[in-house]
Amino acid sequence: MSSNTDQSAIAGASTTGSMPALRIVVDDLSGPEIAALLTDHLSDMAAHSPAESMHALDLDGLRRPEITFWSGWDGDTLAGCAALKQLDDEHAEIKSMRTAATHKRRGIASILLRHLLAEATARGYRRVSLETGAGEFFVPAQKLYAAHGFEFCDPFGDYRLDPYSVFMTRTL
Repeated sequence: MSSNTDQSAIAGASTTGSMPALRIVVDDLSGPEIAALLTDHLSDMAAHSPAESMHALDLDGLRRPEITFWSGWDGDTLAGCAALKQLDDEHAEIKSMRTAATHKRRGIASILLRHLLAEATARGYRRVSLETGAGEFFVPAQKLYAAHGFEFCDPFGDYRLDPYSVFMTRTL
């Protein structure tokens, strides 16, 4: 298991037991489970986006001071991860949302996304945005974000119009 700070939260537990309870922790990106999950993430992104249109970050890219990275644990098993990048005092970007193959279609992405939105609100951001792919592979991600109040928008930050990218934003 990755080393992490004392910040953790239990999220997603439901009274019906249909969603797992995740332990969500700020992660230092040093564990082999995270390295493997992010390697899978980057491989999938490279398989579905040309190199010049791939905006996923590797381990070093996620270790920047403006990025907070969380891992979600189902017991001792890594279930997923997500990151929040501060763009300015009022605007953050979601990065590296990924559910482990062992936990797909179990609500992990929704749990992590709700955690990110709560953290963004607590930090005083007024808006959260993201970039995802435009192809068929990325439609489930687009639907997830839309279900959580995100709307399609123009490129933000350093992004430019790109036929392989879709941009979404949500006001908090």
